[in-house]
Amino acid sequence: MDKIAVLFGPVGGSTEKIARLIAEKIGAEKCDLVPVKDADEKLVSAYKNIIIGGSTIGTHNWSIPNSSNDWDEFLPKFRQINFEGKNTAIFGLGDHLGYPNSFVDSMRIVYDILNENKATIYGFCSTDDYEFNESQAIVDDKFVGLPIDEDFEEELSSERIDNWLNTFLDKM
Repeated sequence: MDKIAVLFGPVGGSTEKIARLIAEKIGAEKCDLVPVKDADEKLVSAYKNIIIGGSTIGTHNWSIPNSSNDWDEFLPKFRQINFEGKNTAIFGLGDHLGYPNSFVDSMRIVYDILNENKATIYGFCSTDDYEFNESQAIVDDKFVGLPIDEDFEEELSSERIDNWLNTFLDKM
């Protein structure tokens, strides 16, 4: 297995907590934690396998200049990376009670960029065990990655991560 980059942002808070938990479950020797604020095309291009995570924000926040998110700086660089030949998976933090009409929408932004830039994308999740009204992060009736709600379903995070990793880790 090639080393996996767990690319995440922002630093601190629940997104970093989940990125660290994912890395721990994979095995520290098998992956590197990479904050998006420190990433660039050269660094990302060094990995064949990349797990990408973002925070609890909707699409509208990702497009607002200076929204004080680590992804603000990285997103333009991210859009330019050629992901052909790379195995990827997405996780996103969302608040299903506070944002039920835009639950984990930010995963769709990442998915669209990966898809446009020729990545192989793993880790689609059923919507069955989630409560929300709407999400842009659904393609063919599945989430494009793993939704995590650390605000109101923290007790489910570890098991959801285990189940998610079991669906694709052997392909990386």
